Parts: sequence; C-alpha cells; structure tokens
Amino acid sequence: MNDVMIRKAVQEDCASMLELIKELAEYEKALHEVTVTLDEFTADGFGASPVWGAFVAELNGEIVGISLYYDRYSTWKGRRLYLEDLVVTERMRGKKIGKLLFDATLEYGKSNQYSGMVFQVLNWNESAINFYKKYSPKFDDEWLNVSIEFK
Repeated sequence: MNDVMIRKAVQEDCASMLELIKELAEYEKALHEVTVTLDEFTADGFGASPVWGAFVAELNGEIVGISLYYDRYSTWKGRRLYLEDLVVTERMRGKKIGKLLFDATLEYGKSNQYSGMVFQVLNWNESAINFYKKYSPKFDDEWLNVSIEFK
C-alpha cells in the first residue's frame, strides 16, 4: 500500500470521515445511534474549540480510513490519548491501512507527551481484538462502560 498517504485530517475531510463512521456503525448494527450532523461534526473538529483530532488514510484522493482521537485525563496517569474510532472502509481491510493509522496515532501520543492511549473494542469483534493484541495492550475486564445521554 505504498500509495496510501497518512495525514492529519482537514476540515474538507469531514463528510468522508462521517461516512466511514456510519459504515462502522452499520457494521456494529448501530447505525440508528449515529445522531451527530455533519455541521456538528465539522464544528467539533475544526471550530473555535476543537475537541477531536484525526488522521486519515488517503488513496488516489479518496479517504479510505480514519483514526479519530481526543484528550482524556486520568487523575492517576495524567494526560491520555483516547482513540475513539479506527475505521478502514470494508473493501480496503486487510491491506495494513489500519496499522498505518494506528501507528501514526501512537506516534502522535508519544511525541506529544501523553502518558498512554486508551480505547474500547467490542468483545465480539475478533478481528479488531486480534489486531490490537499485536501491540501487547492491557485488556481490562474489571470496569464497566457507563454513559448518560443528554439528547
């Protein structure tokens, strides 16, 4: 995949990024849960107070993968990078694009003095679990995910 370029996302990438996020949600059988609009998504990444950053994988002018992250703070560990989504479009999976994106995100965290990176993976997503295992992560079976919706 020598033709794949990994780069920081720019505002013009948002529509393509949101389509990949919806593709992931559909894969996870939760497309109905994607409620963010393109305007919200764009403002949240490139507005006056951006809350997320991302890398994109581009091939022949098309966004074929994303790694979207944001800051998290641990009172025990300090600044942590939170990987929200790592997505490669289905037809491009298995071509090491996810590895390129993941490695770029890890390098970003290290070079910006984060104390580590955290993320979630669905317990049934064996291909993702096996991908992450190559990095010797610590899987935590002690904590439960909890969320409260405001909308």
